[in-house]
Amino acid sequence: MTRITNDTLLRAAKGEQTSHVPVWFMRQAGRSQPEYRALKEKYSLFEITHQPELCAYVTRLPVEQYDVDAAILYKDIMSPLPAIGVDVEIQSGIGPVINNPIQSLADVEKLGEITPEEDVPYVLDTIKLLTNEQLTVPLIGFAGAPFTVSSYMIEGRPSKDYKKTKAFMYSEPKAWFALMDKLADMTIAYVRAQIKAGASAIQIFDSWVGALNVEDYRIYIKPVMERIFSELRKENVPLIMFGVGASHLALEWHDLPLDVVGLDWRLPIQEARQKGITKAVQGNLDPALLLAPWEVLEEKTKSILDQGMKTPGYIFNLGHGVFPQVNPETLKRLTSFIHEYSAK
Repeated sequence: MTRITNDTLLRAAKGEQTSHVPVWFMRQAGRSQPEYRALKEKYSLFEITHQPELCAYVTRLPVEQYDVDAAILYKDIMSPLPAIGVDVEIQSGIGPVINNPIQSLADVEKLGEITPEEDVPYVLDTIKLLTNEQLTVPLIGFAGAPFTVSSYMIEGRPSKDYKKTKAFMYSEPKAWFALMDKLADMTIAYVRAQIKAGASAIQIFDSWVGALNVEDYRIYIKPVMERIFSELRKENVPLIMFGVGASHLALEWHDLPLDVVGLDWRLPIQEARQKGITKAVQGNLDPALLLAPWEVLEEKTKSILDQGMKTPGYIFNLGHGVFPQVNPETLKRLTSFIHEYSAK
């Protein structure tokens, strides 16, 4: 396995002092890169992720182009679902569409289990390629959290209000908790296999859990997240939590056995610290600022860095993913600025 020569992200995740603030960007692989767009004219997302050489190339590209301090595996949170019996396809302009949505306990009981080495060998082969030959920075593996994954499985497609998901949660608690258990089993097995293949950090995306209030989170979600993180904690790699519009849940995440609390742009880092978040934090530039004039972007970035650098244990990122319209040169310039400014 290639020796990681730049481990600033791993050290920052543990709350250690680093020579500069490490930076990576959610959705840095693909999206705005012309090389990626050329590939997408030939291949779908699932086709790319099923070809380890191609997938490794897409994952590696932003590290080479932007000089970021970590790679994140190019794939989708839907990737493990076909293995447990979910009929999912990524439809252009829509996102994940599931043709057999969950409607009852019987539907939940039909779901199978994942054996990653047999069911998603291409994911593990991509990780091995990257960590054996191609990267000198950490590779972040990831998985979707049960609430977010279940929202697609119940709604059948992306939702803005998650009303079917919440209705199922409130009206079918037995089926809901059974579904959470099934998805926890899948997540734990899937992430463990990624770590075994070479991933040196893990991010759990609970992208849409901000739709829940704190009380419902504690009842319906927190127990399953406790279980997932408690199991993954045994693997001894940094664990990062992230969701959008979930600032009201940041302290709930802080309670979990994880290392890094990911923040979106709605909760300033300074305020998070004042609320009692003492673990490492990651964030939290509004991705829309990547489309603003450089002077505006630089000023906002300085403000975020000044807040983050007050305490060891800070990783710079966006408050959500890179937009397709972002100029790759902006990400390259921003990475360089963050490295230089934080090394002072």
